[in-house]
Amino acid sequence: MNFEEDIFKKRKIDFNKLIIYGFKLIDNLYIYENNILNNTFLVKVEISKNNIIKGYIYDLAFNEEYLNYRIESQTGKFVSQVRQEFINILEDIKNNCTISSNFNSKQANNLTKIIYDKYKDKPEHPFNKDDYSTIFRNPKTKKWYALIMNINKAKITKGNGNIDILNIKLDPEEIRNLLTTKGFYKAYHMNKNNWITIILDNTLKDEEIFKYISKSHEFSKKK
Repeated sequence: MNFEEDIFKKRKIDFNKLIIYGFKLIDNLYIYENNILNNTFLVKVEISKNNIIKGYIYDLAFNEEYLNYRIESQTGKFVSQVRQEFINILEDIKNNCTISSNFNSKQANNLTKIIYDKYKDKPEHPFNKDDYSTIFRNPKTKKWYALIMNINKAKITKGNGNIDILNIKLDPEEIRNLLTTKGFYKAYHMNKNNWITIILDNTLKDEEIFKYISKSHEFSKKK
């Protein structure tokens, strides 16, 4: 069970608050330690400067890492108590040391702000049980002009790990030309003749991406 990903989903670390909270900066890692259950266990939380959060529990009597709390099938009273103590610490760090963020990537959050500043359109979450996939639509025609999703990178190119992507609508001929350009891919989860995917990993600058969002927005004006 990955409690860290679930609890810190769509949260951005405020690193200044980590030190105030009690974290120590050691070898480029922010580290927090706290004993639980009458000093029988030690909880250790590590946060890297690129927002990767890892937690550990150590059994102090045996001086070794305790892992049962991550196994879903372990439901006994004792392991449940250890698990809850761990969750409580992570939740408290989230509440005191993070700020809300629509997306994992800085670029996706930047583009959301640019879209709002230009069009005053707010992100919407239209899919049941998916609070991450986000659309932007023209309020007059109700047509989508942008879709931001978080997917496994392997679904569009080589590599592993989840990434943010942007789908926009463009002229089919322009799409064919752009597919030879770095940062552009065949549309994921959309009509590949009319939509194209842009990877949001700073391959393209925000200003350049927004030029294409503006073109997509023009299509949304047509009834």
